Amino acid sequence: MPKTLNLVMGVIGADCHVVGNQILDFAFTNAGFNVVNLGVMVSQKEFIEAAIESDADIIVVSSLYGHGEIDCRGLREKCDEAGLKDIKLYVGGNLVVGKANFETVEKEFKEMGYDRVYAPGTDPQQSIEDMKKDFNLK
Repeated sequence: MPKTLNLVMGVIGADCHVVGNQILDFAFTNAGFNVVNLGVMVSQKEFIEAAIESDADIIVVSSLYGHGEIDCRGLREKCDEAGLKDIKLYVGGNLVVGKANFETVEKEFKEMGYDRVYAPGTDPQQSIEDMKKDFNLK
């Protein structure tokens, strides 16, 4: 029997934008993943605690209000310290304030330890395909 991915997702920091979160939850659940949706205004600590509790394979972080650059910094290191060295980190949305070249934003977040970085408006199917690819699922 193939592995079912466990993922923890939420909107980081003081961001209260919920619509995208609900769309992703629906898409990931329909793709057959076990989803723990923490909702909005989620701290790094809450992501990590939920990942440990649910034996998560992936943490999916969303940010729409543009402060992801600040809110997401240090999550990889905190995951490593908590014993989650192998967990995949995905992030997407409006991650920086103002208009920015996505390639620059992607490079910055990958340097912060994120495995996948998604531009605003990315179809959820893209992240589903990436998850399957990253975990050798069909």
